[in-house]
Amino acid sequence: MTYKYVATCLFGLERLLDEEIDALGYKRLYTIDGRTVFEGDESAAARCNIGLRYAERVFILVGECHAESFEQLFEGTRSLPWEEYIGERDAFPVSGHSIKSALFSIPDCQKIVKKAVVERLKTKYRSSWFAEDGKKYQIEFFILKNEVMLMIDTSGAALHKRGYRPGTLEAPLRETLAAALATVARPREDVLFWDPFCGSGTIAIEAAMIMTNRAPGLLRKFDGENFDFIDKKVWENARDEAKSAIKETKFEAYASDINPECVAYAKECVKRAGVAANVKAFERDALKITTGGRRGTIVCNPPYGERMFTMAETEELYRKMGAHFRTLEPWQIYVITSHEGFERLYGRKADKVRKLYNGMIPCYYYQFFKRRDGK
Repeated sequence: MTYKYVATCLFGLERLLDEEIDALGYKRLYTIDGRTVFEGDESAAARCNIGLRYAERVFILVGECHAESFEQLFEGTRSLPWEEYIGERDAFPVSGHSIKSALFSIPDCQKIVKKAVVERLKTKYRSSWFAEDGKKYQIEFFILKNEVMLMIDTSGAALHKRGYRPGTLEAPLRETLAAALATVARPREDVLFWDPFCGSGTIAIEAAMIMTNRAPGLLRKFDGENFDFIDKKVWENARDEAKSAIKETKFEAYASDINPECVAYAKECVKRAGVAANVKAFERDALKITTGGRRGTIVCNPPYGERMFTMAETEELYRKMGAHFRTLEPWQIYVITSHEGFERLYGRKADKVRKLYNGMIPCYYYQFFKRRDGK
C-alpha cells in the first residue's frame, strides 16, 4: 500500500531533507517551509525514521482539507478514513499548529478534530464511547493559510533526539542542525574536522556518523513500531539495512572545549554514538589551537550571548577568534551564531552566509572557505 508522508525539519534544512528523501528512493510531491510531502510504502515509515538526518518528525498524511470555519474543519476531518489506522480501544490524542489561518485557537481546533474523529469511529465500531486504553496514535493537524493537513505521528520523540546524549548541557545544539552544519562543511577523509567549542560533541559526532554512514536512528525506538497497520518485520528489515550500510573510514574529528565538564560529557556521547574510532574529545582553549601542519576544517557553535556569556563577552570572543583563526590559514572556517554583526567583529567578510534556525533562534552560518590571498 502506498501512503503519503510528511517529513518536517528546521527552517533552512528543506533542501538537505529533500535530497535525503530522494536518495531513499521516494517520490517527493511538494515542499513548503519546514516540511516535505512524499509518497512511499509502509517501509518508508521505518526507513525514514531511522535514516533521515535532517528531519524532526515523520508523519503519515491521512488527508487534507480547506477550513475557514470549525464546521469545515469538522466535516473535513470526519470525512477521512481514521478507522484504517485507529482501533476501537486505541488512544488518539490531538495536537497541532495553525499559521496565518482563520482558525487560530489551537485548543478549539484540537477539540473539533478530536470530536470529528470520534464521530467517524462511532460509525465504524458502532460504539458511543471509547476507552482509549490501547496503543497510542498521536494525531497532528497543521493549518497554513486555511489549508489543513491531518496526520498521524510515526516518530514519537522528535528525531533530533538520537539517543546518544543522556542529558543536555546548557544551550544545546540540535543534532539535526549539527548534521546540517557538518554536511555543508563537506567533511572529508583526508581533512581534520575540528569543533573547538564542542559542548556535548554533537557537531563532531554527527560528522563522524555521516562519514561512517551510520543511520541517526539506530539507537532509539519510534511510535510507529507499535502501529498495527505496519508490519513489525518492516522495522527489523530497516534496522538490518542501516546496520549493513555502516562503513569504516579514516576520517578524524576533534571535539575540544575549554570546559572540562563539557569534555567529559562529550566523551560519553561519543562512546554512546559508536564513533569513538573517529572522534577524539579533549580539553583545549579554542584560541590556542594549531594546525599541526595538517589540512583542516573548523566547524563551531560558539556562545551567542543568548544564554551563555554576556553580549560584551561574546563580542570580545568573536574578535579574538578572528585574530587567532587567521593563523590557521588555509583552513576553512564555519561558524554558526545569531549575532548579525559577526563578520565585523571577526574581521572578515564571509564567503557565504546561510540563514538557519537553532530551535526558535534565527542564526547565520558564516562560511569562510576561500584563502585570503586568493590562491
